[in-house]
Amino acid sequence: MAKGYWIARVDVRDTERYKDYVAAAKPAFEKYGANFLARGGTFQELEGQPRARNVVIEFPSLQAAIDCYNSPEYQIAAAIRQEVAEAEMVVVEGV
Repeated sequence: MAKGYWIARVDVRDTERYKDYVAAAKPAFEKYGANFLARGGTFQELEGQPRARNVVIEFPSLQAAIDCYNSPEYQIAAAIRQEVAEAEMVVVEGV
């Protein structure tokens, strides 16, 4: 079974409140087997409009990645994130 990946590009407006998002999202990530491959860190802009924070999260399957996003646990966290950051997120299936 192919793994699933969240790819998120984020500009955080309120770093203190963003910590609340991180804490609130943790139960969903644990429940759905999330493995962070990239979380912030140094990056090099190659094309397009960059964002300050880039995240890649691996899940056991595409369905697990989708289920995590749609879970009640994550939706609580997402509401916080949407108040304090601008983000683009996609879920992709691995090869």
